[in-house]
Amino acid sequence: MTVRVGVIGAGMIGQDHTRRLTEVVTGAAVTAVTDIDTLRAAEVAARVGATALPTGADLIASPDVDAVLVTSWGPTHAEHVLNAIAAGKPVFCEKPLATTAEDCLRIVEAERAQGRRLVQVGFMRRFDAGYRQMKEVLSTGSLGAPLIVHCAHRNPTVPESYHSAMAAQDTAVHEIDVLRWLLDDEIVSAQVVTPRATSKRFPHLKDPQIMIFETSEGVRIDLEVFVNCQYGYDIQCEVVGEDGLVRLPDPAAVGVRTAARHGTNVLQDWKDRFAEAFDTEFREWVASVAAGTEPTGPSSWDGYAATVITDAAVRSLESGGELVTTDMKPRPAFYGGTA
Repeated sequence: MTVRVGVIGAGMIGQDHTRRLTEVVTGAAVTAVTDIDTLRAAEVAARVGATALPTGADLIASPDVDAVLVTSWGPTHAEHVLNAIAAGKPVFCEKPLATTAEDCLRIVEAERAQGRRLVQVGFMRRFDAGYRQMKEVLSTGSLGAPLIVHCAHRNPTVPESYHSAMAAQDTAVHEIDVLRWLLDDEIVSAQVVTPRATSKRFPHLKDPQIMIFETSEGVRIDLEVFVNCQYGYDIQCEVVGEDGLVRLPDPAAVGVRTAARHGTNVLQDWKDRFAEAFDTEFREWVASVAAGTEPTGPSSWDGYAATVITDAAVRSLESGGELVTTDMKPRPAFYGGTA
């Protein structure tokens, strides 16, 4: 079976996923595209032999679309995801699931009313080989109970449009999701403190930021978010347990020895760092749609939890570093597990 995918949003990430679905993933075809920029939608659709449609609602209703990919502007996500659920069509939504916790809960309730999972949220790190290896180690229990997690999320630079709240909402949100999954534990509080600011930032931006989270089991997480580090795109993660630790490996790279130096290159872009994770993410999603099974990736509940936790982090930042508890609803049994 070829899964016919309709893409809502033909911007940078929408075009990259369209390429992925047509050139990398087997068993999928992009059959419809829509975007607020109708000319851009037409250009992307023509590139892959798809039809350009005027609205997301038209695309979801199309008989030529089996599953929906939402890569539009964040505030439009809830509308498109809810429409896809109402139509009974699987939907992959890039993060955020929605821009408010209330809209995320509307999606959760709509999906529960359908009686089966239809939504997968685009947190790609769960599909990265290194994180999956960490998950395997932690699942064995060989390290004992996790006690502390140290993380860093560094970008070389960010554009002037990047503002301080985005450090949680757009950047740290990836650690928030993957750590909930790695630890199978829920984050119950957030605190954000700001050390000495780098001179390399735009004046309106607080950078770097140190985020401190606590889980329901008492694990303490410290996360450095530094989006003007200059030297490259650098993701670090280390879980310290009672009997040992596990560390995320750096991406494979050749070592070069020359002129009395030994070194490796540092990646400069998130798309390069997680390219294989994106590919795996879509392979597994397409396979689940083709088989008629529920997706195994991040759920609507995970999207809701991430929004609640990032909201708490933003409130802490804006308060000057107060500890903020997450006000999360009880997890429905429909979504299984702890986190």
